Amino acid sequence: MARRALITGITGQDGSYLAEHLLAEGYEVWGLVRGQSNPRVSRVRTLLRDVRLVRGDLLDQGSLISAMEKVQPDEVYNLGAISFVPMSWEQAELTAEVTGMGVLRMLEAIRVCSGVTASRGASAGQIRFYQASSSEMFGQVRETPQTERTPFHPRSPYGVAKAYGHFLTQNYRESYGMFAVSGILFNHESPRRGAEFVTRKVSLGVARIKLGLADELRLGNLEARRDWGFAGDYVRAMHMMLRRDSPEDYVIGTGRTHSVRELVVAAFEAAGLPWERYVVCDESLHRPAEVDLLCADPKKARTQLGWEPEVTFEQLIAMMVESDIRLLSAGEDPHQHSSWP
Repeated sequence: MARRALITGITGQDGSYLAEHLLAEGYEVWGLVRGQSNPRVSRVRTLLRDVRLVRGDLLDQGSLISAMEKVQPDEVYNLGAISFVPMSWEQAELTAEVTGMGVLRMLEAIRVCSGVTASRGASAGQIRFYQASSSEMFGQVRETPQTERTPFHPRSPYGVAKAYGHFLTQNYRESYGMFAVSGILFNHESPRRGAEFVTRKVSLGVARIKLGLADELRLGNLEARRDWGFAGDYVRAMHMMLRRDSPEDYVIGTGRTHSVRELVVAAFEAAGLPWERYVVCDESLHRPAEVDLLCADPKKARTQLGWEPEVTFEQLIAMMVESDIRLLSAGEDPHQHSSWP
């Protein structure tokens, strides 16, 4: 029988790429959705026709237990979160409930449905759980590059909530013997990235300027550096982690950093435009507490999982700019299609 996977956050960037990957691997894929009125749900049905949907809410423990009982998954991928970091200051309590407490509710749903009541070793037939941890947990970094052992010092409510979920995943693994792992993923982007994220803001801004729809691009801190990779590469690592014989956490990233300025230069070059003519620095767009440098050390993932990124930074940015030029040329609303090409 085909293995069965349940994905939270199915309508987002990572959920869509992961669903495609698992379907190609022969899985039966289920997506957790809060309701049917969300326009992204209809796009899931249109673009991922073989994905089945089940109702559930990371804020509602009972709904997660019901979804788990209905789907009976072999693997659970918890990608659902309020993931736009600047918004986490504006909605700190909701971020804590969804991004942090949502992890607890998912782990409890798995524990209850699996009948786990005491500490025991991980068994071959139990539900395997993947938690989407984040490089934002490192925050004010103690060392560079960051490894699985680098201490956390998160600089946003989002990073704090992710750290809580990360430690909970470790705790349930150690306390109950659950096959529960965290992937500490560094920034990963694609044409499906939400329009509010800086990479997509840049690719959309460049596309608008290229098509004569705008004459400037306003950005905050151009010197902040990130380790950016392609989301399609990173979901392969998620699957690899759950196919291991034993549960362990892994840092996933390219091991190379680029500044926002370099991102801007690459995007404008992809469109054949001089960036200096159009970019305006706006201090009001700076974060209250900035994370200046995040860089992964993916050695463990490379040696134990055999994982390597395939898409380069330059290829990624060109892919996003070209996609947004096509999107805007067709008259599509990028905010309605921010998670889909």
